[in-house]
Amino acid sequence: MKSPCTSGASMPASPLPPHPEPEPDRPIGYGAFGVVWSVTDPRDGKRVALKKMPNVFQNLVSCKRVFRELKMLCFFKHDNVLSALDILQPPQIDCFEEIYVITELMQTDLHKVIVSPQPLSADHIKVFLYQILRGLKYLHSAGILHRDIKPGNLLVNSNCVLKICDFGLARVEEPDESQHMTQEVVTQYYRAPEILMGSRHYQNAIDIWSVGCIFAELLGRRILFQAQSPIQQLDLITDLLGTPPLTAMRSACEGARAHILRGPHKPPSLSVLYMLSGEATHEAVHLLCRMLLFDPSKRISAKDALAHPYLEEGRLRYHTCMCHCCYSVSSGRVYTADFEPTATDRFDDSYEKRA
Repeated sequence: MKSPCTSGASMPASPLPPHPEPEPDRPIGYGAFGVVWSVTDPRDGKRVALKKMPNVFQNLVSCKRVFRELKMLCFFKHDNVLSALDILQPPQIDCFEEIYVITELMQTDLHKVIVSPQPLSADHIKVFLYQILRGLKYLHSAGILHRDIKPGNLLVNSNCVLKICDFGLARVEEPDESQHMTQEVVTQYYRAPEILMGSRHYQNAIDIWSVGCIFAELLGRRILFQAQSPIQQLDLITDLLGTPPLTAMRSACEGARAHILRGPHKPPSLSVLYMLSGEATHEAVHLLCRMLLFDPSKRISAKDALAHPYLEEGRLRYHTCMCHCCYSVSSGRVYTADFEPTATDRFDDSYEKRA
């Protein structure tokens, strides 16, 4: 995988033989509610990803969740967000118990890149982070919370193109703060403190926290907050950020608030972020600290994060040779008028409110 538009470190893909045999179907990933296979589409011979969603009609909650994910996959129109290419129909309605969705096949995911011995340059990190935030800005503009942003749900190709995937836990924002939302979301290492503290309502800032954890992981090549339990996870967060003020814990449950208050006061130790790696520059740590704020109301948005000076080079590299929204002509590169587009409409979930 070469750094975009540079001659930097590479992550080579496996070379194909001169006359390759047909590639066998194989499982390549396991999402929140299904397994993904790499298969050959017999209609055109192309390799695609096939997601099997089993037992979709076992209860009403399952049906609504599957329909929500399918509706989202068909709604998405963005280069950094995975979308559905096709949904296969069952041969007979009597045996309609699972659903198969075809999507673009990507080569790997960001987790596998991070744990590999492949060096990650500043160019890699900037262009990956730029694409994550670019896709997240689009999702949030459509009113969608992903709720499971983690390296394994960020698909990557050898040219460093990245797509957000797995919307099994995604849902539309809830404007009514009196409406309770499930806390069984987000893989623990990337879970925002407001969820760890039992908040019954949260906004898209939970996704930004997850991106901040991934940003630190790209810099340091290790998980930033790797705890054995949610309580220990919260303790690791306060070890870094310090004891939060009461205003930052206003939505926390009483037990979580008491746990924080009965412990010793902790000062912030954000300077340790500079020790993640040589790529943890002042600009990088400044943006990281804007993402990893305990108070979700003060956490930076995807839109504002994209305007941060740290990502200027990532934007340039992406739109110079990786995107589909800009193109080259004989006289030079023609750039789009909108580098980070939003959704044309908000995602419609009115069907869920009907009986």
